[in-house]
Amino acid sequence: MTRYGPMFGPDITFLGVDRCTIDEPDTYADADVVIVGAPFDGGTSYRAGARLGPQAIRSTDYLPHDGSRPSLALRVDALQDLRVLDAGDVEMFSGDAERSCRDLEAAITTVAENGAIPLVLGGDHTITWPNCTAVARARGWGRVAVLHFDAHADTGDITFGSLIGHGHPMRQLIESGAVRGDRFLQIGLRGYWPEPETLDWMAEQGMRSYEMTEIVHRGLDECLTEAFAIALDDCDGVFLSVDIDVADPGHAPGTGTPESGGLSARELLDAVRRIAVELPVVGMDVVEVAPPYDHADITAALANRVVLEALSGIARRRYDAEHGTTWDPSQPLLANRRRPQA
Repeated sequence: MTRYGPMFGPDITFLGVDRCTIDEPDTYADADVVIVGAPFDGGTSYRAGARLGPQAIRSTDYLPHDGSRPSLALRVDALQDLRVLDAGDVEMFSGDAERSCRDLEAAITTVAENGAIPLVLGGDHTITWPNCTAVARARGWGRVAVLHFDAHADTGDITFGSLIGHGHPMRQLIESGAVRGDRFLQIGLRGYWPEPETLDWMAEQGMRSYEMTEIVHRGLDECLTEAFAIALDDCDGVFLSVDIDVADPGHAPGTGTPESGGLSARELLDAVRRIAVELPVVGMDVVEVAPPYDHADITAALANRVVLEALSGIARRRYDAEHGTTWDPSQPLLANRRRPQA
């Protein structure tokens, strides 16, 4: 069930795109991407507030909602070249994590089975468990690789007597078989968690985690190139999960579990763009935006652009496939424009 309203977000959509209703597949039968809000922070272990993330991500934008967003870098217009719809927020109750995750999984399964790419606005990182599970059910159990941007591995075992929480979704996904551990790529890890036992478990699953020291030493582009090769090996699609705390707190202060020393906003946007252009993205979520800790909407603005960068990348990938072209990031802005000026 999805709804708009003061409890689950104002009556707005992402960048003003048209609305649809998950329970009525005919309303998004022609959609390329369906945006869904997941206002849940019942899995947080430190600072709550991410339940307000979907509203903030949708509403943080300074341009008119005129159905157009031409990308200067990619020479496409995601809102014109793709059919993007917004289904509103799934009704989620933080006091009942199991029910909330079940309802979200059902909603995302419906979207994915109807052929659209579900793009979920979180919410804390608990929601990746039902999101990615749903996509795996629709696209192929164990056939979807995961690219996971985060300061934290989120592979913890039982905490506070529960395996449902924002520190556990990746363990849940791998142990269920929805995704393969050896096709699970983590980018941006740093800090002082998890403990050795959890790291041992991750190694046993064949996971590949790029900690920030390795990224700084080798370069983000080289690490991404390696991760892409692994993700595309014997998998049919990629689920992209972006925890906004992968960015340094100076670039994303409004999050529940900040960790110093992360990616810059520029690095994150470049990485998301490249993933969407080069890889077959079949699902995505952006999580852990906590507006109560955000000043000047810095974090919400970055999350908004992460979503738009992904949409633009998907549009460019489709354009290149249809026209036999390849996007060249070195081109000057006004050279070889895709569309001539009227």
